[in-house]
Amino acid sequence: MNKQKSLFLILTIYLATIILSFLVFNTISTNHMLLDVFITSTFATFFIFIMSTVFKNSSIYDAYWSVAPMVIILVFVDTINAVSILFVFAIYFWGIRLTRNWVLTFKDLSVQDWRYDHYLSKAKKLWPLVNFFGIHLMPTYVVLAALTPVYFALQSSSEVTLFVIFGFFISIAATMLQTISDRQMHQHLVTTPNKVINTGLWKYSRHPNYFGEIMFWVGLFVMSVSITQDIRWSFGPIVMILLFVFISVPLMEQRQIKRRPEYVDYQSTTRMLIPLPKEFNRNKREA
Repeated sequence: MNKQKSLFLILTIYLATIILSFLVFNTISTNHMLLDVFITSTFATFFIFIMSTVFKNSSIYDAYWSVAPMVIILVFVDTINAVSILFVFAIYFWGIRLTRNWVLTFKDLSVQDWRYDHYLSKAKKLWPLVNFFGIHLMPTYVVLAALTPVYFALQSSSEVTLFVIFGFFISIAATMLQTISDRQMHQHLVTTPNKVINTGLWKYSRHPNYFGEIMFWVGLFVMSVSITQDIRWSFGPIVMILLFVFISVPLMEQRQIKRRPEYVDYQSTTRMLIPLPKEFNRNKREA
C-alpha cells in the first residue's frame, strides 16, 4: 500500500472514529461534559487501537495527538466570544501545522514509527498491553489533562485580559518555533542525512521542536489560569513536560548516539530544550 492509499485509509479511519465518537458522546450522559469527553476519548482511542491492530501498524494513532484537540475544543466551546476564538485559533493553528508535518513525514503503512518497533522488541508477548496502554491510551489522557484547564476557562464568563493575550502569543510563537525547526530538520535530512544537525535553531537546542510543543501547552495553560485563577489543573502541563523530558528526549537521544557517535559532543555543547547561545553552556560548565 503506497503513501496515498495509506493516507486515505487513515483518513477513513479517523472520519469513522469522529462519527462514532459523536454517537457515543450523544448517547452517554453523566451530567458533566468533561467526564463525557473523557469516556468518549477512551472509546475513540480504543477504536483506533483496534484499527492499528488490524493493520499491524500503531502509527495509525500518531495523528490523534494533533487531530483530537481540534475536535475536543469545539465540544468545549459553549459561547462564541473573544476568549473562545483565541483558544480555537491557537489550537487549530497548532493542530493543522502538526498534522501537515505528520503527513509530510509519513511514508506508508508498511513502515511503523521506530519508537514503536523499539517497544515491540522490548515488550514481546506483553506488546498488546504496552501498545494499548502505553502508545495509545497514555498520550490520549495526557492530551486530555492538558486540555482540562482550557475546559474550565471556557466555562467561565471572562473578557480578554493582557495575560490571556500573553498566553495566546506564547502558543502561537511556540507553533512557529516548531514550524521553523521542523523545516530546518527536513532540509538537513535531504542535504546531509548522515550528520548531526547543528545549524539554525538546532545550533542552540538539541530539541527545539519539542521545546515548541511544550511551550504551546504552557501557553494554553497561561491563558486558562489567567481566566479561572485556578492552578489545581496545572498537572496537565506538568505531565506534558515530564513526558518529553523523561521519555521522548532520552529515547530520541539514545537512538542518535547509536547512529551518530559524534552526537555525544553535540550533547555537551548544546542545551537539551531551551534555545540559548552556546556561551550559556560554556559558562555553566566553567562554573
